[in-house]
Amino acid sequence: MTTVTDREALDAYSLVVTRVAEQLGPSVANLRVSNRRRWATGGGSGVVITPDGFLLTSAHVVAGTGSRVRASFTDGSDLEATLVGADPLSDLAVLRAESARLQPAELGDAAGLRVGQLVVAIGNPHGYAGSVTAGVVSALGRSLPARAGGATRIIDDVIQTDAALNPGNSGGALVDGQGRVVGINTAVAGVGLGLAVPVNATTRAIVSALMRDGRVRRAWIGIAGGARPLPPRVAAALGRDRAVEVVEVIEGSPAARAGIRAEDLIVGVEGRPVRGVDDLQRLMTAERIGTRCAIAVVRDGVERSVELVPRELDTA
Repeated sequence: MTTVTDREALDAYSLVVTRVAEQLGPSVANLRVSNRRRWATGGGSGVVITPDGFLLTSAHVVAGTGSRVRASFTDGSDLEATLVGADPLSDLAVLRAESARLQPAELGDAAGLRVGQLVVAIGNPHGYAGSVTAGVVSALGRSLPARAGGATRIIDDVIQTDAALNPGNSGGALVDGQGRVVGINTAVAGVGLGLAVPVNATTRAIVSALMRDGRVRRAWIGIAGGARPLPPRVAAALGRDRAVEVVEVIEGSPAARAGIRAEDLIVGVEGRPVRGVDDLQRLMTAERIGTRCAIAVVRDGVERSVELVPRELDTA
């Protein structure tokens, strides 16, 4: 059995971090946002995702900026960027810088991450461009509440890392050992803890919608609820143990018109299982707006189907 010395292990770790930093450094921008009178410094970070100038960042970094953002890179270039679209309910935003010579980062898939895996955070904490910190994935599957107007949504599958994050890191890249962006740094959760919105199938769809339409449309049925265990008999029949209990039904909403009541348990949408609020939110996609769909509910221990027509979620 070959024993790896401390020096060899440190060298291997350093090689990964330095390689990732060199690979991703040119793709991460320091974003400065306008506060009407002057350009603020250290507003946040952004990640180039296409060669023709699309950048991904956190929605809260560019909130209230109109369209005035400047992006500077490690090669010294300084470009004006336009806000294409922001989605506060996922804390993601897309910018466009007019340049044909930007180096895009490769997007990965956070679904393959494991606790303990090495990750590298690249951003601009306190305005210091091109800063690199490294650590591990300390937890997966965290939830983060997000709000826009009167709407609230839970961001699912948030990545928790002990790679040091500070103000200005928001919108920067969380990268795996292969140099693929697996998250967008969004918040400092406490001393030694940072959170990142995952790059996965859900967020890729959000980014595509922002690039295409400048916004993300979501369906709304008009209930407030929370996850709760199913009664044992119902759980055995359905093959799962949790559902969404309806706590409140908004007056005049699609759910109210369809006869959904408080204390109903929502267990499915169009045959897809619902185990928690995140499942229900994921299923309320733009395609369901204005389209009749079947909601499976359990009431008084009996499963029944209720048909309703979701409306578009208003985040104004």
